[in-house]
Amino acid sequence: MRSLETILKKHPKSEIYLVGGAVRDFILSRPTQDLDFVVRGIKLEDLEKSLAELGKVDLVGKSFSVFKFVPQGGDSRNPVDIALPRKEHSLGTGAYRDVKIQSDPHLSIEDDLSRRDFTVNAMAWPVKFGKQGIFPRRKFVKDLVDPFGGIKDVKDKIIRAVGKPEKRFQEDYSRQLRALRLACQLNFEIEEKTFKAIKEKISHINDIRRNVALERSNGSVTPEVIEERIVPWEVIGEEFLKSFIANPEKAFDLYDVSGAFKEMVPEILKMKGCPQPKNWHSEGDVWTHTRLCLKNLDSKEYRKEFGDSPPSPELILAVLFHDIGKPYTIQLPPVADRIRFNEHDIKGAEITQKILKRLKLFGFPHLSFDYENVVWLVAHHMLLVQGDISKMRPGTIEKYFFNPSRPGKDLLKLSFVDILSTIPEKGKQDFSSYQAMLSRIEEIKSLSPSKKEELPPYLLSGDEIMQRYNLRPGPKIGELKELVREAQLKGEIRTKKEAYNLLDKEMIEIK
Repeated sequence: MRSLETILKKHPKSEIYLVGGAVRDFILSRPTQDLDFVVRGIKLEDLEKSLAELGKVDLVGKSFSVFKFVPQGGDSRNPVDIALPRKEHSLGTGAYRDVKIQSDPHLSIEDDLSRRDFTVNAMAWPVKFGKQGIFPRRKFVKDLVDPFGGIKDVKDKIIRAVGKPEKRFQEDYSRQLRALRLACQLNFEIEEKTFKAIKEKISHINDIRRNVALERSNGSVTPEVIEERIVPWEVIGEEFLKSFIANPEKAFDLYDVSGAFKEMVPEILKMKGCPQPKNWHSEGDVWTHTRLCLKNLDSKEYRKEFGDSPPSPELILAVLFHDIGKPYTIQLPPVADRIRFNEHDIKGAEITQKILKRLKLFGFPHLSFDYENVVWLVAHHMLLVQGDISKMRPGTIEKYFFNPSRPGKDLLKLSFVDILSTIPEKGKQDFSSYQAMLSRIEEIKSLSPSKKEELPPYLLSGDEIMQRYNLRPGPKIGELKELVREAQLKGEIRTKKEAYNLLDKEMIEIK
């Protein structure tokens, strides 16, 4: 970054360090867009002035002494964080905002690193410019500032708190979820003492702070107690989603063993010990089946069927929650002839929607996540076993698998991993319903000239039908329109003339 080189030349006694996750990712050869720099030896006002000459700069609170910087010609969506060295004094509430920050341009980089969460994030590399560019690998390790053994933990694949983990988590309870997320994203293990502290303190993720406000009305003053979460649901939800996107199976295990499920999504624990018919589900209870489904999202069978593209966030959470309704709908003999879960898909969708709203998983456009699609997938995950697919109306198949506003492809993927993870006592998994649906989909695709997902447009519009037969708007117009569409998708008619001939016969029968 030439802007940093300019600053070093303008302030020759200054030092610039690349810090945090970017250093870790560079060691791991992982791509990163989150570049954080610490600048020593320059006063805040002088640094702001120098940056303003080189691009767009915004100060993120004077007390934080952090600038969001976009160099001239850079991408405004990915600003670089540039800060002075800082010390933090936590108030010990567990809220990351409850800290007193003291910036000091002459503070050592080691002191700045000592306030950070995990050793793998507490490394700094002095930025130097030369013939080899800004990142000369040959001298990288030699020049690395690593007071807490971060590079060893990176090599050993360990997430370890800086200093005492209890203190680190008391400063900010959300760090516990960050540890789980980093373990999933990096496929690292959490160090024993750090994980022990997480299990001991995870219940604090739901701590509430009560503030008293004075409400003035008609000249009188009434005290009002306002409750505020120490860790907002939005923070919890984002860490949860990122963990499952990164590694669904590992996230499932970590959220269980750490106690995070108990605090955040207690409904899911009801799947433990919920029995299933052994002749269909020899793999075990609902909990075991769900874990196997998540594991199979990374199976060779799944990749062979759908390619190497990672599953969508909506599919991952739909797999996680697809059977969450079973413990709430289970019927056992003698009430039923066998173990049954009638309408567990509908109940599961209701529970899923409640959970996703609680976690505020509807406000993350930067993660390309649509929580309504998760609810829809859970509600319809039994589609392939709810009737004879050969007799299913073409219009129904169009609605589920050709509607661009619905995740039809993910529904097929969910059905596939559900079948793959349903292991009968005798024989192999039964993919007959899945294959039957694929055949029906291919039949309908063949109607498209391009043989792709886009189906041919409707032969007749509602206005054309009303004009032709002198009809008023009403439900009957929709019925006639769908009658034509069904015949079209069956390949029985292909032109407007044939459509009108079909409706002429229908109108004669009606009269």
